Amino acid sequence: MTSTTSPRAMWLVILTGAAFVMVTMGMRQSMGLFVSPLNTSTGLGIASISFAMAVSQFLWGATQPIAGAFADRYGTGRVLAVGILLLALGTALTPLMSTTAGLIFTIGVLSAGGSGAGSFSVLIGAAAQRLPEERRGFASGVINAGGSFGQFVFAPLAQRLITSLGWMGAMWSMAVITLAALPLARLLRRPATGATKATGDDGGLRHALRTSLADRSYLLLHAGFFTCGFHIAFLVTHLPGEVDLCGLPASVASWSLALIGLANIAGSLSAGYWVQRYRSKYILSWMYGSRAVLVLVYLAAPKTELTFYLFAIGLGFTWLATVPPTAAVVSKLFGTRYLATLFGLTLLSHQIGAFFGAWLGGIAITQQGNYLWMWYADAVLAAAAALVNLPIREAQILPTMAAVQQRPAE
Repeated sequence: MTSTTSPRAMWLVILTGAAFVMVTMGMRQSMGLFVSPLNTSTGLGIASISFAMAVSQFLWGATQPIAGAFADRYGTGRVLAVGILLLALGTALTPLMSTTAGLIFTIGVLSAGGSGAGSFSVLIGAAAQRLPEERRGFASGVINAGGSFGQFVFAPLAQRLITSLGWMGAMWSMAVITLAALPLARLLRRPATGATKATGDDGGLRHALRTSLADRSYLLLHAGFFTCGFHIAFLVTHLPGEVDLCGLPASVASWSLALIGLANIAGSLSAGYWVQRYRSKYILSWMYGSRAVLVLVYLAAPKTELTFYLFAIGLGFTWLATVPPTAAVVSKLFGTRYLATLFGLTLLSHQIGAFFGAWLGGIAITQQGNYLWMWYADAVLAAAAALVNLPIREAQILPTMAAVQQRPAE
C-alpha cells in the first residue's frame, strides 16, 4: 500500500489517533482505583470484583481483531463512534450494579468492548494504511504515547473525583468526559486520501489468517505479548491494593499510575524512533528483560513512597511501549492490508495474559493476604518473554534505509 498523504493530513491522522486512545486507555487504566470503593459499596469481595476486571481485560482483547476486521471492511470512523458510545454507557451503568454478573456486563462487556473498538488495533491500522512506510513507526509511537498521556491525566483525575463526588459520582463524570471523544471519530471516517490497496490478489482475510497463524514468528510474538498483558493487568488492577498493604495513602497509587503513564510517553516516542532503526525483536527482548529486573529490585527495596514512584517511572518507560515494535513486526511479516485484524489477534493474546494477571492477583490477595507469588510469577514470565522474542524472523534494517529515514522531512 502506498500513500501520498500531505504533512497536514498525516499529522491530523496521528494526533486524532493519539487523542482518541488517550480517552479510551485513560479510562481503562484508571479502573483499578475503583476496586476498593466497589468492594466497600457492594460487599462482593475483591476476588469477585477482580474476576469482573479480568473479564474486562479479556474482552478488550477479544474485541481487537473483530473491531479491526470491521474497520478494514467498513471504515474506521464508524467503529470508533460505536466504541466510544459503548464505553460511556458501560461506565454510566456500573454504579447501578450490585452483583458480580452486573459488573461483568457493564465493566467486562460494555466498557471493555467499547474501549477495545477505540484502541490500538483500529487506530494503528488506520494510520498504517494512510501513511508512508517511513512514518508508520513514528505514528504508532505517538498514538501509543496518547494512551500513556491518558493514564497520566485520568488516574489523578479519577482519584480526585472519587474523593470529591464519591465513586458513583466519579463514574458518571467519567462517562460524560468519555463522550467528548465522539467528534474525533468523524475525522477518520473517510478512506485515506491518496492511498491505494495492495495490488494483485492477496487471497482475502481468511488467507491472511491461515498464513499468519501458521507462522512460527507470529506465534512467538503472541507468546511474548501474553506476558506483557499479564504484567500490565496485574499492576493496573492490584497496584492500589499493594500500596494499601504497605500502609501508604491511596494517593500514592493514583500518582504511581500517573507516573507510569508519564514515563511511557517518553518510552512510546522512543520506541517509535527505535523501530525505524533497529530490529523490533531486540527492542522487545530488552523491554521484557528490564521488567524482570525491575520487579526483583522492587521486591528487595523498602516499601516507601519514593520506591513506588521510582518503580512506576522505571516500569512506565516500557509499559505500553511494546505496542510499536509489536505492530512493526506484524506489518513486516504480513504487510498493512489486514494489519488491524492481525495486530488485533496479537492484542487478544496480550489480553488473555491480562485476564490471568487481574484474576490471579485477586485470588492471591484473598488466599495469601499478599501478592508475593504474583510478583515472582511476573518476573519469571518477563524473563521468558525476553527470550522467546529472539528467534523471531525479522529482516535487518538496511543502513541506507536508516539514513534516509534520519533525514528531516521536507
